[in-house]
Amino acid sequence: MIHLDTGFLIRGLVPGTAQDRQIRRWLVSGESLGMSAIAWTELLCGPLNDEQRDLATRLISSRLPFGEREGAVAAHLFNGTGRRRGSLADCMIAATALGEEAVLATDNTADFRRFETFGLRLAS
Repeated sequence: MIHLDTGFLIRGLVPGTAQDRQIRRWLVSGESLGMSAIAWTELLCGPLNDEQRDLATRLISSRLPFGEREGAVAAHLFNGTGRRRGSLADCMIAATALGEEAVLATDNTADFRRFETFGLRLAS
């Protein structure tokens, strides 16, 4: 399973972008695409037109809930990476991917690379 970060999916909804091409390659190869409910919420905050929302709904086969287990992992990530202001949503997205043992596709590698020491795998 490949989890998508919000920014990656936003760019992936634009035909012809590198992210669009990567998403197509994953789908052709049989990969399942998912994302955390946190990232999904960020996506729905837009700006997003109806066509993009419908496409995203078809592409993302799994929108994973954020519960108590993910909350504990996110808090561990937040505290373990210096309690950086503005990073809690990234910790929550990473925690969901970690819980599913999924690879995370993101354009913000600088923001997510710090979670690799906790086991997060980033798509290359």
